[in-house]
Amino acid sequence: MQDQNQSLMEHTIYQQFTERKKLGKKSFAVLIDPDKVDPDTIHELVRLGREAGVDYFFVGGSLVISSHLDECIRQIKTTCDIPVVLFPGSPSQVSRYADALLYLSLISGRNPELLIGQHVISAPFVKHSGLEIMPTGYMVIDGGAPTTVSYISNATPIPADKNEIAMCTAMAGEMLGMKLIYMDAGSGARRPITEQMIEKVARNIDVPLIIGGGITEPEKAYLNCKAGADVIVVGNAIEKNPGLIKEISDAVHSVASVKMD
Repeated sequence: MQDQNQSLMEHTIYQQFTERKKLGKKSFAVLIDPDKVDPDTIHELVRLGREAGVDYFFVGGSLVISSHLDECIRQIKTTCDIPVVLFPGSPSQVSRYADALLYLSLISGRNPELLIGQHVISAPFVKHSGLEIMPTGYMVIDGGAPTTVSYISNATPIPADKNEIAMCTAMAGEMLGMKLIYMDAGSGARRPITEQMIEKVARNIDVPLIIGGGITEPEKAYLNCKAGADVIVVGNAIEKNPGLIKEISDAVHSVASVKMD
């Protein structure tokens, strides 16, 4: 019985993703970079997130040069019950205090280190972390500006107008066993991912689709959800204007009500 209960707990977050997708409910995740926040900022983001009905906090970044990842997550967990999902930029960005881990494989690039190499190194620690592990096909889309993730990964992003390449990449990731597909234009992207590309991908995969990068206004989040995104992730825009949390959350969650009518 204990093993059965543990198994149910281990899949809680992913079940949320898949069940919400089946119901047509869209989710909003606020991305927190530990390098860019202090305790006061975290407190304010959590307060705003609770008031706005944010579904998830994603925590991580391309570098994370600070050493307070654990403290950042613990502060979030002690002040709210919103699930915390790790969005790691490297194998070192793992904290047992989180609820789940996006185990990212960069399927849009051809750098073997980010397809499987770093996973081999991190596997023993990740296995024993107690985290719910969610295999995620990570696709970097050209957002019109050099991004940290593109530089660190040493991989060329998928061109913004190559919808078929994005579609085929996502399909391949799903058939290889990825449980989620995450399309990212990168932090500070000048151009967010187009609705046409999102729709092309969403129509051809069954797993939940996460979209992030360059989303700076509620309307864009709304249109992305209408195009087929299941989870919208916003970080950089909220760092500049935390008040966007409420507006974007309302926009994302309104899509489900439109579909239900």
